[in-house]
Amino acid sequence: METKANYVAVGAFVMTCILALVITILWLAGTQYSQEYDYYQTNFHGAVTGLGKGTAVRYNGIDVGRVDNLQFDPNDPQVVIATLQIQPGLGIRTDSVSSIEPQGLTGTSYVEISGGTKNAPLLTAEPGQKYPVIKTAPSALQQLTRGAPELLAKLNTIADRLAAVLSDENQKHLTSTLANLDKTTAALAARSGDLDTSLANLSAASKGLPETVSNANLAMLKIQHFADDADGFVRGDGLAQLAGLISDTRRTVTSLNRLTEQLDRQPTKLIFGDRRKGYTPP
Repeated sequence: METKANYVAVGAFVMTCILALVITILWLAGTQYSQEYDYYQTNFHGAVTGLGKGTAVRYNGIDVGRVDNLQFDPNDPQVVIATLQIQPGLGIRTDSVSSIEPQGLTGTSYVEISGGTKNAPLLTAEPGQKYPVIKTAPSALQQLTRGAPELLAKLNTIADRLAAVLSDENQKHLTSTLANLDKTTAALAARSGDLDTSLANLSAASKGLPETVSNANLAMLKIQHFADDADGFVRGDGLAQLAGLISDTRRTVTSLNRLTEQLDRQPTKLIFGDRRKGYTPP
């Protein structure tokens, strides 16, 4: 009887523990499912490798929800519609954007939502939309992948140009140029004394340059004064006086010419006068 009683007690204890565990699980599940969420949609163009139902959703790097569903856009098979289950009251803005970001080296990814700006209005569903739609942007890895072909093409072009520059013919030219440069450097080194002398002469000449400039300025001032005096002479009475002097000189020269002509014709007349009598009427 005691053995059976112990089995009954143990069985009752085990059943009680199982029942308590079931109640706890149901309570936790009920709490989880009774919690309200906000739902958003975001449309990814291209592959969504690493995403799946239950994938983490982060808001500025903090876990705020999960991916609830993934489906193709019926109008465009290149677009994948992701339904996001996010904790309420998060306040996603109209300028917020979502992107797929890789998570380490495991090959998994997560959805990252940027915070947007505080002055932007809250994101709401437009007419005809089931949930508000968050704009998408390519991740850094996607941008790098999209730009890889162009980058490779540029690298190939650079490699071809380097190969052309480093051709055998160009290497010969470069070797010849370096040899000529070496000769020129040696010649300059041999004439370093002459160069030093030339530099010293140039330095001495440059020291006398201010005095030369000063003399030139003085000469220019004298020329300016002369020009001012000439201008004053022309504009004042000097020109009129000079004209009068020239006129008098001309008259004097004319008189001298006449006198010279008379001397040539009658030289005695100037000395003895005119002895001819004039006509006297009877």
